[in-house]
Amino acid sequence: MEKPHYLGHRKRLKEKYIRNGLDGWQDYEILELMLSFAVPQKDTKPVAKDLISRFATLSEVLDAEPQELMKCKGISEHSAALLKLFKDVSGVYYKQGAVKRDIVSSPELAVSYLRSVMKGSKDEQFYALFLDSSNHLILGHKIHDGVVNKSVIYPRKVVESAISNKACGVIIAHNHPSGSLKPSDEDIRATSSVKEALETVDISLLDHIIISKEGHFSFKKERII
Repeated sequence: MEKPHYLGHRKRLKEKYIRNGLDGWQDYEILELMLSFAVPQKDTKPVAKDLISRFATLSEVLDAEPQELMKCKGISEHSAALLKLFKDVSGVYYKQGAVKRDIVSSPELAVSYLRSVMKGSKDEQFYALFLDSSNHLILGHKIHDGVVNKSVIYPRKVVESAISNKACGVIIAHNHPSGSLKPSDEDIRATSSVKEALETVDISLLDHIIISKEGHFSFKKERII
């Protein structure tokens, strides 16, 4: 009995990846390989192409909620869980890298970690990264979900968490689901409030980073703090 054509194709995909990594791959090809680990007896190329047709990019697929993914033909709860797992593992990877290195001297580590945990969220989220005296990450912690009066709620929660984690420095961050990277007047006021509150307990505010699908904005780099 002749074997299904896609079995040989799967083998070639895996061998190609092992030899050369993902350089030059199209988004649907990466998804095709990922899905092959969740769908053992089916050609995953049409499913991968349908996902890209619906969500446009691999990044948008990984940012989608499992319930959204399962609306696509061929995506089971098992497949959706695997796709979510890939993104969440990247967050753990970047977080562990930030623990071992000075993330003030290497800000791309902080940005990569923050993008992995916040990108794709439809709601505004506020995070704080608590650092030790060597600027290594002690803890990344979500302070709040949703829009609030930042200048009121953030300073108290950030200071409380910084003290409980014995932090010497703090990086705060939030996302702009709208895509804009421009800090609002409220963002600037909140930054000043957090900075002043931390200074009362001799802890430094090292940066405030805004994350959006357009990129990131650093208050430190732009000399706002």
